[in-house]
Amino acid sequence: MSLEQLWAGWRHEYVASASADERIGDDDGCVFCRIAASGDPSADNGIVWRGDLTFAVLNAYPYASGHMLVVPLRHVSSLEELTTAESGDLWEATRHGAAALATAYEPDGLNIGANLGRAAGAGIPRHLHLHVLPRWSGDTNFMTTVSGVRVMPESLPETWRKLHEAWPATT
Repeated sequence: MSLEQLWAGWRHEYVASASADERIGDDDGCVFCRIAASGDPSADNGIVWRGDLTFAVLNAYPYASGHMLVVPLRHVSSLEELTTAESGDLWEATRHGAAALATAYEPDGLNIGANLGRAAGAGIPRHLHLHVLPRWSGDTNFMTTVSGVRVMPESLPETWRKLHEAWPATT
């Protein structure tokens, strides 16, 4: 059996863009720390929802419309570094993100996951984050398969609006 290679050269820019500071864990160089410091949820900063311990932000390089990241506000790189409260809040925010996606997009399914460490595929390995994205039966098409290109049917500001409006009310 031979192993075929599918190349996605467009991902190189994203993976290579992680700064030296992000690789060594300097909070000042962390894109998620900068986003978290940018203020309240808005289409400009991509923050869909913000809580006391976590926030949800659009993925700037989405695999599908609606692809968001749920991120602890505190700069931690691993699950074991989370406090019990942060861990609970991270999962609760992920649960709310899944509900927002279901309301806004009515997908056939969801992918929820984490790439822990660069070797596991994390583009930003020093700040823990979970991916939450909608999936539809047959949502990969010839553009991805043949050209390594993803076609996004809507803009990030439109995605932000849909998810922000669909985010469940929290008390």
